[in-house]
Amino acid sequence: MPSHDPMPPPGTSALRYELLAKCSTTRARAATLHLTHGPVPLPIFMPVATQASLKGLTPKQLEETGCRLCLNNTYHLGLKPGQKTLDAIGGAHKLQGWEHNILTDSGGFQMVSLLQLAQVTEEGVRFLSPHDKSPMLLTPEHSISLQNSIGSDIIMQLDDVIATTSPDHARITSATARSIRWLDRCIAAHRNPSTQALFCIIQGGLSLPLRRQCTQEMLARNTPGIAIGGLSGGEAKSSFCAVVSAVTELLPETKPRYVMGVGFPDDLVVSVALGADMFDCVWPTRTARFGNAVTARGTLNLRHQSFAEDFRPIEAGCGCVCCRAPAEGGLGVTRAFVFHTAAKETAGAHLLSVHNVWFLLGLMGRVREAVVRDVFPGFLRGYFAEMYGGDKGRYPEWAVEALRGVGVDLMVDE
Repeated sequence: MPSHDPMPPPGTSALRYELLAKCSTTRARAATLHLTHGPVPLPIFMPVATQASLKGLTPKQLEETGCRLCLNNTYHLGLKPGQKTLDAIGGAHKLQGWEHNILTDSGGFQMVSLLQLAQVTEEGVRFLSPHDKSPMLLTPEHSISLQNSIGSDIIMQLDDVIATTSPDHARITSATARSIRWLDRCIAAHRNPSTQALFCIIQGGLSLPLRRQCTQEMLARNTPGIAIGGLSGGEAKSSFCAVVSAVTELLPETKPRYVMGVGFPDDLVVSVALGADMFDCVWPTRTARFGNAVTARGTLNLRHQSFAEDFRPIEAGCGCVCCRAPAEGGLGVTRAFVFHTAAKETAGAHLLSVHNVWFLLGLMGRVREAVVRDVFPGFLRGYFAEMYGGDKGRYPEWAVEALRGVGVDLMVDE
């Protein structure tokens, strides 16, 4: 691994992390992240608007879910509309009519998702556009330049991403070292540290020694925020938790911790217990397009015939605009309506996207409140009891074991 002398934190004025409370049992934290476009409550789930658009939601609808920080993707925006257009309009906030905060993924994940179209060298990543197969070179410098043009409040370093399921340990090791070198290039290229906070991304596959080594190197660069990357790629959940736990125990209390690509409810609450603050995933809107509603008792496939004459709301007691009755200022959407539109019209998918995003944001809000009140272990017990109908035999073994590691035994009544 390369060595590096500590630097002053780049872009410290672009981000301020205000720790409000810590769970007295687990590693869970509640905080406020102060960014250029306003404060953001932590922990938080961040919806993904890949190409400056959250599928199924207008910016106003996204705002009404309570979202104050969403994602855009640098690689896709670099292709379309392109940097020239972004510079002309003044960035992605104006392009998409979004007044709140944006985080941009650097484009590194496309090394995995578009592997057949990409070639990785020390210089950067050469892509063939999925649109017209035209060549594109994404270097650390170009990634940062694009993100500077996008104007996102949080920008991510370009990292060398390898699937955690890869058996090539030598490639994972070299990619980890390259990610550290690329961070140095990203820091040097960053033009707007006073308005855009740069996060490093810790790599290392499923090797805990490699993850710890990378963490120490990344911490020496002293970026305003820290991400754990390369997970949610098909690895066992127990391995996922081991990596998150091993990294968070090394991280300072004074900076936000972002686990990339996480969006299932169980994953979110367990990861918070392990000490993480920020999460993102396309899952809530993607699963909505298949007619699935995320609820406190699991996912409902509303395309199933059993919902054809079910005139109850998507989820009773939900405060989203879809589930609220018209007398309460809502739309009064029923399961039957979603059933009849999900497969044939776009309206059902749009409504479920609103509901699903609201659910995950609300879940994080309840987690935050439980941490502030220092009742988070009790929250965890209640969450799993409701999600699995009180049947402890259905609790995911990986979640039970991970929570035992931070002092909460779901199998013991308290």
